[in-house]
Amino acid sequence: MYLKMTAIMMASVFLFSSCASIVSKSTYPLSINSSPSNAKVSITDKKGKEIYLGNTPATVKLKAGAGFFSKAEYQVKLTSPGYDDKIVPITFKLDGWYFGNLLLGGVLGMLIIDPATGAMWKIETEFLNETLSKSTASIDPEMKIMNINEIPENWKTHLVRVN
Repeated sequence: MYLKMTAIMMASVFLFSSCASIVSKSTYPLSINSSPSNAKVSITDKKGKEIYLGNTPATVKLKAGAGFFSKAEYQVKLTSPGYDDKIVPITFKLDGWYFGNLLLGGVLGMLIIDPATGAMWKIETEFLNETLSKSTASIDPEMKIMNINEIPENWKTHLVRVN
């Protein structure tokens, strides 16, 4: 009796589940750090919808799938006053466990469950540690007076005489 019940439960697990859904996951944490710290973080999905807004350091859970058989893609934008903005793409790749469906999950897992849950995709980067560059746009323009003998020859053709 117990052996028959165990066999039925094991068969159910293999028939109604899929390999990547069992072994992998459909959401992944992304840790974001920056230098300088406390930079503003904005994450948008591939449709341009903002899904997260906060400051570094941050950890955000991202969905691996973006629809049936469609992997997710995100843009992480880091901003801080006095620094240039930085945009980093976050992409997903095919999870190797997805092919375990050939042995365990079967057609149901390969064509329905893993593609629907997003478990067939795996995040490529789990940690972002970005250094923002000092902005040159905030530097005030300067005027420099030069002697005519200090000017490079190729500049002299662009000079205009002022009376």
